[in-house]
Formats: sequence, C-alpha cells, structure tokens
Amino acid sequence: MDVPDLPTLYAECRTRMDGVLDHLRRELSGVRTGRASTALLDSVHVDAYGSSMPLNQVAQLSVPEPTMILAQPFDPTLMGAIEKAIRSSNLGLNPANDGKVIRIPLPALTEERRRELTKVVHKMAEEGRNGVRQVRRDGNERLKKLLKDHAISEDEERRGLDEVQKVTDQHVGLIDDLQKKKDQELLTV
Repeated sequence: MDVPDLPTLYAECRTRMDGVLDHLRRELSGVRTGRASTALLDSVHVDAYGSSMPLNQVAQLSVPEPTMILAQPFDPTLMGAIEKAIRSSNLGLNPANDGKVIRIPLPALTEERRRELTKVVHKMAEEGRNGVRQVRRDGNERLKKLLKDHAISEDEERRGLDEVQKVTDQHVGLIDDLQKKKDQELLTV
C-alpha cells in the first residue's frame, strides 16, 4: 500500500484555512467604519438585464470625499434599480440621484450603531473560526481513516493531528487579530 503524502494533506488544510481567512477579510471590509469605502457596497446586487449583478459591474464607484460614495451607472436606465438595491441592502444608506450620478452619503456612526457593528464583526469572526475548525475536522478524519486503513502508524497519526492543530491555532489567532483590529476601527472615534 502506498504511504500517503502527509505534507500534501497539511498543505491542503493550510490552503483551505487561508481561503476562510481571505473570505473573512473581504466580509470585514464591507463593515463600515467612519470612512467611505467602495468595498462597503461589495454585497449589493442590482437586478439588471434579467439577472442579479454586483453593483460594481453596472456602475463606476468612487469616493470623492470621506463621507460620500458616488455611483455612476454605465447604463443610465439602471438608475432606479441601483437606488433600490442600495436602499434594500440593510446598510442604512439613503442614495439620491441627480440624473447622472447617484450620491450615497454615509451618515455619522452613532455609539449604538458602532456597538451593533461590533456584534456583526464578532459574528463574522466566529463564522470564520467555525470554517477553520471544519477544515481541521476534515483533516483529522482523513488522518484517522489512514490509520484505520493501516496506511500510517499511530505515531504518524499523532504527529499529523498535532500538525493540523498547529495550523488551526495559527489561523484562529489571525482571525482573532482581524476581529480586534476591526473592533478598534469601529470603536475609536
């Protein structure tokens, strides 16, 4: 029986955990702090041309000032659909159009809203940690199956479980750091 390539298994776990981390970074970039960012609108999808399209594919987004985002539709007939999508996005934004561009002013964050957003950040971070733990679970199950199939020894399995746990701990630590950083951005005025 072929001896499985354990470093490949570890690399696969690490790659999948990196994917969870990248996804969390993108999610967190959409949580707004005091400054305007086009990433805030990444989750907004517009009903256009018979399908749901990301806002950045139907309009050019820019940040002319710290508390304003501009959306300039590539097709002016989509103006109403873009406004509707932004209003219904649960971001608390109220866009206004002047016929050519849609202005999206960002209201000042109240203390209460900041606390709500930190709860959202904590929830996202916990989902990220759960994703990393799921990858660990999958890796551990593969190691246990290899042991059961007599493809690896008990010592190799124990070393493998330790290695997977080490990678898991690193990624959970990185998620904790991302969460703390985002909390600081939200709570410092």
